Order: sequence, then C-alpha cells, then structure tokens
Amino acid sequence: MKKISLPLRLENLKSGDEVFFSGIIYTARDQAHRKLTQALRSGKKLPLELKGNIIYYCGPTPAPKGKIIGSCGPTTSSRMDNFTPALLKAGLKGMIGKGSRGPEVIRAIKKYRAIYFLAPAGCGALLTKYVKNKKLVAYPELGPEAIYRLEVRDFPLIVAVDSKGHNIYQRQKERRKD
Repeated sequence: MKKISLPLRLENLKSGDEVFFSGIIYTARDQAHRKLTQALRSGKKLPLELKGNIIYYCGPTPAPKGKIIGSCGPTTSSRMDNFTPALLKAGLKGMIGKGSRGPEVIRAIKKYRAIYFLAPAGCGALLTKYVKNKKLVAYPELGPEAIYRLEVRDFPLIVAVDSKGHNIYQRQKERRKD
C-alpha cells in the first residue's frame, strides 16, 4: 500500500490503488455542503481553506469518555453530488466517502484534477484508531454534521476515481460484462 499525505501527488494515484493517508482532513456532510456552496455563491469567506484539501463525508458521533472521537465511518457520497462541482472549482482536491459518484462529479474530478477515495464502510468504530486529533471548525449548530478538522495517521483508503476520471465502479461493471 502507498503512503500519501498533502499535497497530493495525483499523477501517482490510480483508480484501485490502496493507500494510507496521513495528514489533515475535514468532515462535512449534507448540511455543511449546503452552507459551503451558499457561501461560495454569495462571495462570503469560507470557514476553511478548500484549496488543496480533502473533505471526508462523515458525521462523527460524540467521543466516548477518554477518546478523541466517536464512530467516524463514511456516509453515502452521492448525497453530496449536487454540491461537489462548485467545491472542486473552488480548489477542493480530494473527497472521501462510500459509493459511486454521478457523471457530473466524475467530469468535475477530471476537469479540476481532483480525486475521490473510498473509506471502509461499516467500520466507523475501527476508523477511530487512525484519528489523532479533532477540532471543531464551523457550523456547531449542525451537531455531528458540523465541520471538524481531523488529524489522521495511516487512514486506509482506496482510490475510487482518479484525476483522469478512471472509475473503479465503471471498471467493475465492465469486468462483469466479460
């Protein structure tokens, strides 16, 4: 498995690659995405720097006593598809979630040279061991859907859609046809 960090070297990452990511990621789900895209449309300053960063489609549960974070598994990425092209245009470099992405998002990933990773679904409790620090960044009124800054070490991911638009889900469909 490849070890990666920011800044992402997209030319070295191909659809299907298994990686360990170490560095900073930001959690954001549906409502946070809505607020971010509204801020972009109205020209307001964003509460985080999108350029070159990664958003994890996750709403962590409250941390148990003595822990940094509660369960932090990925949510279904397609729910963010309506917001994703605008965030990529604003400089977002990567996304982490589960499930396939729509054609418009895949085109935007290719156009803006970004990447989409899969995190292991159903493993939210296990993924907590890779989170070394958590800090609230924005939208506390959203509870677990607020934006958090996570510092992670060796967070396990799979490249689902690479910067050239190669898509692991499309490859699987083509293999089934053979």
